[in-house]
Amino acid sequence: MVAIKALACELPAKTDTPLARWQSPDLARAAVESGIVASISGTTIWRWLSSDAIKPWQHRSWIFPRDPDFGAKAARVLDLYARRFHDTPLRPDEFVISADEKTSIQARIRKHATTPPAPRRAMRVEHEYARGGALAYLAAWDVHRAKVFGRCEHTTGIEPFDRLVEQVMTCQPYASARRVFWVVDNGSSHRGQASIDRLEDRWPTLRLIHLPVHASWLNQVEIYFSVVQRKVVSPNDFRDLSAPSPACSTSSNTTNRSPHRSNGSSPRTI
Repeated sequence: MVAIKALACELPAKTDTPLARWQSPDLARAAVESGIVASISGTTIWRWLSSDAIKPWQHRSWIFPRDPDFGAKAARVLDLYARRFHDTPLRPDEFVISADEKTSIQARIRKHATTPPAPRRAMRVEHEYARGGALAYLAAWDVHRAKVFGRCEHTTGIEPFDRLVEQVMTCQPYASARRVFWVVDNGSSHRGQASIDRLEDRWPTLRLIHLPVHASWLNQVEIYFSVVQRKVVSPNDFRDLSAPSPACSTSSNTTNRSPHRSNGSSPRTI
C-alpha cells in the first residue's frame, strides 16, 4: 500500500510512462509492471488513495513565485491596505488606489436573440456569434473609500493608462492629497522605473507601488473586475462595440452609489 501511494505521488514521466497524470487503472498496471504487487485492481488503488485524499488524476494551475523580493514587495502592499507605509500610519489626506486593465472585452453579436429564463429553464444564449470588436476596461479602485473610477479604451497602453491616472488625480480629494499611492502590477503600461519616473514627475503627490512579479491576485481591483466579468460581461451578448462601454460604466456607478468603509479586505459585490 505504501509503495503504491508513493508511486501515485510521483509524476508519470519519472517512470517513463507516457501519461500526463495517473488514473487508478494506470497505477494498477504500473504497480504490476514494476513488481510492487503480483496483481491489483484499479478500484482497490482508488480506495487506498481516497483514505489519504490522494487524487493524482486532478491538477491545478499554479504560478510559483520567482520574484526574489516577493515578500518585501507583497508586505508593502498589504501594509498599504492596512493604511500603513514604512511602519507609519497613513494620514487622512493620503489615499490608496488599486488600478489595472481588463483586456479584450469582446462584443459578440449572437446570431439568435437571447431568450430570458422561464420556469424550469435557464436563460438561453446562442452559441454562434459574429465578432464586433473588443474594448479594454481600465479601472482604479479606492481601497478605503470604496469608490471606482473606470473608462473604456480601444486598447491598453501607456497613453490609456495615463488618461485613467489623470481622471483620478484631477478630482478631489486626490488633487489636493498629500500622497496618493497607486498599486499596480508589472504590465507594460506601468512597468519598471520608467513608469515611476513618468507618473511621479507629472503628478508629484503620486507614489507608484509595484506588486511582485506574477502577483496580480494581490491587486484588489481584480476582485472588482471579477464582479464585472460575472455580472456585466458574461455571457457576452452585446449588439455592437458601443454596448460594453455603458455597461461597464453602469457597473462602476452602481458600486459608487453604495459605498462602504473598507478595512482593505475586498470590495463589496455590486
